[in-house]
Amino acid sequence: MKKKLVVLTGAGISAESGIKTFRDSDGLWEGHNVQDVATPEGWHKNPALVLDFYNQRRRQLKEVTPNAAHYILAELESEFNVHIITQNVDNLHERAGSTKVLHLHGELLKVRSTRNPDYILNWTEDLNFGDFDENQNQLRPHIVWFGEEVPALEEAVLITETADYFAVIGTSLQVYPAAGLIDFTKVTTPLFYIDPKPIKIPNLRNQLQVIPEMASKGVEIMKNKLLHKIL
Repeated sequence: MKKKLVVLTGAGISAESGIKTFRDSDGLWEGHNVQDVATPEGWHKNPALVLDFYNQRRRQLKEVTPNAAHYILAELESEFNVHIITQNVDNLHERAGSTKVLHLHGELLKVRSTRNPDYILNWTEDLNFGDFDENQNQLRPHIVWFGEEVPALEEAVLITETADYFAVIGTSLQVYPAAGLIDFTKVTTPLFYIDPKPIKIPNLRNQLQVIPEMASKGVEIMKNKLLHKIL
């Protein structure tokens, strides 16, 4: 019976593949104010801007590849029951070979109806005005924008509660509710925290190993610790 390794990943793991994060020092996401391109208000105010923004992100995704951190997590499936819970909307985990990936904030390569949130389509090209669902409702990016509910959160909590090991990689632990998942681990679950600029985690009950490295190097270190039971 393989031990269950649950991994929460954020923008830091994709940054090494060339995908920027809006948590960069300028506070912008690819040159845009997050409020303009990642909120329901931004969509209602200027849907053309939002469509263009995600079309550009979709095109960019075709130009980048998974990095060592993605591949190592996929390789760990040979030794562990690995579940990835990611805040990222790219598909780099899947492309690296991970088979259990839960996207908390939606997926760039999917779109959904503006009226029916359960009407979801795979989508690899540009999304334009006039791209409708079966009832002639405009399609929108399948992204959980700021201010919207996180439909996958309940499943993420259930996965976290049964983790034998839990790792946090490349996330600032500032975006809730994802950042609160740590609180649902068992007290006996060892935690790994991989980030070049780790923050202090308050009120932590668990055994914690902080690895202050970029994702690719940090995941390699974690792999060696897990395989040699240096916990």
